[in-house]
Amino acid sequence: MYSNCVRKFRYNIRKNGTIRMKEIKLEDLDAIFTYHAPTEEQTSRYAQIRHAARMFAQTILYCTPHGPDQQIAIRKVREAVMTANASIALE
Repeated sequence: MYSNCVRKFRYNIRKNGTIRMKEIKLEDLDAIFTYHAPTEEQTSRYAQIRHAARMFAQTILYCTPHGPDQQIAIRKVREAVMTANASIALE
């Protein structure tokens, strides 16, 4: 299920294991803030990410007490999905 999600890293990995991210330049902003219609392959990857996130959020819901921390944990899963989807759209 996840084999088509494996991608090569586009970052420089330093000897100490930290990741050096690509610098964002002015000309990159057009690509970042433009609508990118998904391809069929991207749509499939979006669905895989949403499914995995839903399963994780469900686990959080069942395994943690109701309250603000639970709500924040589920919100962070949602944020992770949105960031992952943005990475697919901008590849």
